[in-house]
Amino acid sequence: MSSRTGGGRSGGPADAGSPGSGDGGGVPLAIGARIRELRLRAGRSLASVAQQVGISSSALSQIETGSMQPSVNRLVEIVSAIGFPVTALFASHQEPPVVVEPDDGTVLEVFPGVLVTAASRQARLGLGQGVVYRRLSPVQIPGIDVFETYYPPGAASSVDGAMLSHAGHEVGSVIAGTLTFEFSEGAVEVSAGGSLSFPAQRPHRVVNNSLDTPGVSVWLTVRGNSLFTE
Repeated sequence: MSSRTGGGRSGGPADAGSPGSGDGGGVPLAIGARIRELRLRAGRSLASVAQQVGISSSALSQIETGSMQPSVNRLVEIVSAIGFPVTALFASHQEPPVVVEPDDGTVLEVFPGVLVTAASRQARLGLGQGVVYRRLSPVQIPGIDVFETYYPPGAASSVDGAMLSHAGHEVGSVIAGTLTFEFSEGAVEVSAGGSLSFPAQRPHRVVNNSLDTPGVSVWLTVRGNSLFTE
């Protein structure tokens, strides 16, 4: 089964390159170093995490040293095994609900409780196949992740067709291009202006089947199901 949804015109390369809608802005993060930092904080050995994820210790070591870029699926599997959400990779330390360090130039508290981050200062994660994740909230919010994803033409969340499942609920909107979301029952195409939501425990995979147009989407992930119980 395959279906299509969307709104308006699919964004082209120019749309994907605009501020907030591509891979050009923000500050690159050293993913491997952050994974290692979180693993050590959790008191986990390299071998134990690698075994839980189902990869060799050598492969995990290469990811931590930066010589190998993980796919989206692999990154989520590793971080989940350690016991953290993906957004924990964006912080140089575990952030309490609201912590502001205005002197570092990254997050500014312009009014009490009003936090602002410039596009050029937003941290981004560069993954395999050129996929980019960018956290949109100035600070980490307990239980909620808000981020943007950029999938170059032909990129996917996994290279081997494997699907991902994790805790929480996903709500997303495609803002440029067209992305295909694969589930066990079939696939659905969502173009710019379209949106979808689903329990993150449902196995899923994201693919950009376009040959020339990046796919950009914005996501809200609620960790836990309290807001979606029937």
